[in-house]
Amino acid sequence: MTSPSTDTAPSTPVTQPLWDAPVRLLHGLMALSVAGAWLTAEADGWRAVHISFGLTLAGAMALRLLWGFVGTPPARFASFVRGPAAVVAHLRELLAGRARPHAGHNPAGGWAVLALIATSLLAAGSGWLAWQGGEAWEEVHETLANGLLLLAGVHVAAVLLTSWLARDRLVPAMLSGRKAVPAGTPPTRAMHRGLAAALLVAALGFWAWSLGPASPWRDAAEAAHSQAHGDGRHHRERDHDDD
Repeated sequence: MTSPSTDTAPSTPVTQPLWDAPVRLLHGLMALSVAGAWLTAEADGWRAVHISFGLTLAGAMALRLLWGFVGTPPARFASFVRGPAAVVAHLRELLAGRARPHAGHNPAGGWAVLALIATSLLAAGSGWLAWQGGEAWEEVHETLANGLLLLAGVHVAAVLLTSWLARDRLVPAMLSGRKAVPAGTPPTRAMHRGLAAALLVAALGFWAWSLGPASPWRDAAEAAHSQAHGDGRHHRERDHDDD
């Protein structure tokens, strides 16, 4: 766990390994899944792809939730989730132009991580319930999905704003795993690249199965698509006959 002094005592930042490979992979899977699910939400004939994105999102966020308890110190919730006072102090520093790099997520970013994980799981879960025939869940799913998009947009804007005001290169840090942190912060020794590689292989395997001939929802999605078009043709033909 990061000592409190790393967030309060001024020091010259040093760039060193921080974000392990699983954190970066799961972060990327979340971004890809949210974007893909949004693009395919109303796309004709892409229902199976939409479901696959939703399940990928659910799996990635469930693993991120677990990694928040058993992962490397910077990835654990205990190391970056702060109280409201710390969040307010951080926002005041940003507005005053005195913000500095943190050893991990800043106080506001920590709560954003929790909100994104929770909303992602709820959106994916409600989508699955709607797909199983729960029409009452469709509106809930749409509301949660829109809320997730809003949170993701605010998160991206906050990352860019913080990077500029605090001169903290957050985007490159999430890509490379190396970040500017206060001097004296223990570097992340184990990056767990092998675990990340295994997770990536599992994700690719899931997609190969999810869109393959053995997929349990691909045929149903295609049937629903055909039925919708068939009903449309039927109604048009009936209207034509009536005329």
